[in-house]
Amino acid sequence: MSQLKKCTATKALLLLVLWCSCTLALAAQVAGTVVQLSGPLMARKASGAVKILSLKSEVESGDTLVTEKNTYALVRFIDNSEITLKPSTTMKIDSYAFDNAKPDQDSANFSLVKGGLRSVTGLLGKRNKEKFELKTPSATIGIRGTTFIADFVPEEEQRAMASLQAWLNASTAALGESVMPIAPLQLAQASPSMTRPPVGAPVLPPGLYVQVIDGLINVSNKGGAQQFSAGQFGYTANPIMAPVIVPKNPGLIFLPPPAFSAPPPVSGTSSQPKSNAVDCEVR
Repeated sequence: MSQLKKCTATKALLLLVLWCSCTLALAAQVAGTVVQLSGPLMARKASGAVKILSLKSEVESGDTLVTEKNTYALVRFIDNSEITLKPSTTMKIDSYAFDNAKPDQDSANFSLVKGGLRSVTGLLGKRNKEKFELKTPSATIGIRGTTFIADFVPEEEQRAMASLQAWLNASTAALGESVMPIAPLQLAQASPSMTRPPVGAPVLPPGLYVQVIDGLINVSNKGGAQQFSAGQFGYTANPIMAPVIVPKNPGLIFLPPPAFSAPPPVSGTSSQPKSNAVDCEVR
């Protein structure tokens, strides 16, 4: 009887080890790698752990990436697609799967919670355009093989801008001077290296803004759908108002460091410069 209990316990232990091994293998599946970075970048893992990323750090399906107010971050996915995050951006990799030999299993689903990004289509988007989806609180973006910029401004950031304007007016009034209201775009232009003023105020009213650099995108929500082509700008105020084309750039600013546009190093040459960030995990 004792021997039977030992055998049962051993089998249970082996099954537990096997289950843990499979779980770790699934969790370790890599979606992409950080290839350019100008400041702090964090990843909230599906497990709840928070990981500080550096150059060459890997990102996985289920990660939520968060950039600080001065950070641009370029992630290259395993299908050679790229997403560059702007400062003060939160984006989740809802699901990502790519196998060169299994196109029917492609999946690239992202959620832009706030902030902005530039997306460049890779192999997955070229062979299975319908498998790419970028969700935002105002609308969902689908691609037709393209390069585009998306920027979502939540309502709380508009309130922050109003607070900043009130503070500027009060400060100037205390000096006995009268001031004209400062437009959000003017504030952004005063600090061209950032997408928003230092206090985190928005450049634009709440909603989703898009710019198509190459190809086509389709933006849709409960209010309707609109296709945008290269050179066009678009705006979607909320989930129930249809996307519309705007005649010119409404104030989108996307200015990553020059190094982000440099070609990747040739094999055998020195690698990219090291980041000051460390790669660690907080549980």
